[in-house]
Amino acid sequence: MSTYKDSGVDIDAGDRAVELMKASIAKATRPEVMGGIGGFAGLFDASALKKMNKPLLATSTDGVGTKTEIARQMGIYDTIGEDLVAMVVDDLVVCGAEPLFMTDYIAVGKVIPERIADIVKGIARGCVKANTALIGGETAEHPGLLKEDEFDIAGAATGVVDADNQLGSHRVKNDDVIIAMPASGFHANGYSLVRHILATQKLDLHKIYEGFDKTLGEILLTPTEIYSLDCLALIRAQQENIRTFSHITGGGLADNTARVIPDGLIAKYDRTTWALPAEMKFMAEVAGVPQHDMERTWNCGIGMVAVIDPSIADLTIKSLAARGMKAWVAGSIHAQSGPGAAALEGTYLTR
Repeated sequence: MSTYKDSGVDIDAGDRAVELMKASIAKATRPEVMGGIGGFAGLFDASALKKMNKPLLATSTDGVGTKTEIARQMGIYDTIGEDLVAMVVDDLVVCGAEPLFMTDYIAVGKVIPERIADIVKGIARGCVKANTALIGGETAEHPGLLKEDEFDIAGAATGVVDADNQLGSHRVKNDDVIIAMPASGFHANGYSLVRHILATQKLDLHKIYEGFDKTLGEILLTPTEIYSLDCLALIRAQQENIRTFSHITGGGLADNTARVIPDGLIAKYDRTTWALPAEMKFMAEVAGVPQHDMERTWNCGIGMVAVIDPSIADLTIKSLAARGMKAWVAGSIHAQSGPGAAALEGTYLTR
């Protein structure tokens, strides 16, 4: 006789994981959520969208990539869920959309209920920070495809923006100002390079290196900053003067900014306005990573930028500071012939 459990799938363990995650999921909700977890689909009351002239639904999906391998090696699973939320909801807010709800997908080699609950705890915590409801998810056990301690996570979110208020490159103008918001660390991009450096330089994730007060592994697992509520607050206060945002993810500062710059303009960053984060400087120096390669792989200290009318630069910085978000003028928009682009100039500040 053969059973499903004999094949490597433990239904009882899956049920236990669901019970353990219920308390976390209950915190990640909004008034529009209909019903609870356990159904075949999550339901969200969209009747409030009738108040908009032309509501546009925005959607985004992403994962955490090979940062999950650092979590596995460290045995710390309650932070990468925040990374997942950040990577998804902060893509939505770039066009001015308010993230409404999110679903997640967790694939594992073996369901360990406590581990799944920790991952979902992080996702729920991130959703609370973004005021986004976690209305559904899936945990799939893949014996034979993944080792027992291997896993991957992904998620998707839906948001909404009124067509009249949609942000984007069509709003960007010559002489606009670039406001930078700091990254909390490597976020969830460039970890293939990070892991290559760990292996080739024989770095120890459990060691506290000179100049740091945490182990290298703890530093690398710092959750991605979630900017969506800060960005939405700026939009609500200065709708006409906010041109667009750029979420600095894979591809780095210049490539991501270029995605929101129209033809005939270039975004120029002044490196002298900020310093490289210590952890990125350490990793680059220990492995001899060229600056150009580093800047196309990591965020180099900026996680989100706002392109705004220069008349509100000071107000924007003060408004973000009042919310606990440090910000600064990091560059400006200039005319040029050819396709929209972005470039970095000058030398980074030293700490």
